[in-house]
Amino acid sequence: MDRKREQLMQNWVRTQLNDSKMVITPLTGDASFRSYLRAKSQDKSFIIMNAPPEKEDIGPWITIARRMRNASLNTPEIFSEDRKNGFILMSDLGDTTYLDALNADTVDVLYRDAISALFGMQQRCKADDLPVYDEVRLRTEMNLFPEWFLERHLGLKIRASERMIIERVFEKLVASALEQPQAFVHRDYHSRNLMRRDRENPGILDFQDAVRGPITYDLVSLLRDCYIEWPADKVLAWVNQYRDRLTKAGVIGDRELRFKRWFDWMGLQRHIKVLGIFARLNYRDGKPGYLKDLPRVLGYVLQVAGKNKDLGPFAEWLVDKTADIDLTQPREEA
Repeated sequence: MDRKREQLMQNWVRTQLNDSKMVITPLTGDASFRSYLRAKSQDKSFIIMNAPPEKEDIGPWITIARRMRNASLNTPEIFSEDRKNGFILMSDLGDTTYLDALNADTVDVLYRDAISALFGMQQRCKADDLPVYDEVRLRTEMNLFPEWFLERHLGLKIRASERMIIERVFEKLVASALEQPQAFVHRDYHSRNLMRRDRENPGILDFQDAVRGPITYDLVSLLRDCYIEWPADKVLAWVNQYRDRLTKAGVIGDRELRFKRWFDWMGLQRHIKVLGIFARLNYRDGKPGYLKDLPRVLGYVLQVAGKNKDLGPFAEWLVDKTADIDLTQPREEA
């Protein structure tokens, strides 16, 4: 943040809190252009969002935050907003993310709460007026994979025959996503955006890109998290429990045998996209920390694709292209 903007923000926060002695400290940023700071004022703690208006529109964040709070979900409470300059003063949900708190002893309780919150979000949050997770959006996301992961990160020159292999997979994943029941989709419902709370657990962050989309999208974001992995049998148990909840709510039929395939293929779409996003974050945005998670994300892709005969050729091809490569290391441009 440049000095002029920093002074503008400090003056605005002091005015909102009516406290000339408040103390502001920066927090870790996220994958966007937004940054966050903590303000301490008279023994109370607040979070400041700094979103340069030429790069980030805070309007969607405000709209979705209020919609989720009205649905009894624990998102930050907004105390003040300056849409012109891109500042929000909000409640502080603490420092402990799910990723910080998750281990073999805590996962069942924390995921119970996260899954319950997800179900409530899908049942109570209106989605009809949100952007639609349609074919164009799904394909645009997956196209980050050949551009940033295959070509930029691996240095591949993709032949026409290889593009056909990729395209066949994209077609199947789009069709699977679009045939699912559609609901409110957070789009980044995972361990780095959920905060462990003693009450009203979890706190939910980073929801501004919410859309109307496939019922399994947020579930697979949570259970096949790009930052932490759980045994397949645990994941399957959680998936089946969620399917039963949806069945009892009348969202899916009693004998919806496609649900596990919907879940697997939705995860494949997401993880193909994420391979491209994590590579782009390194090469375009100068954020190399995401490269360390590429092996886990690739593992999810190969695990799902390799077990399905329709996707097998893609899995075999990708295994060959990534063999003996340290994905965590950046590639210098030729």
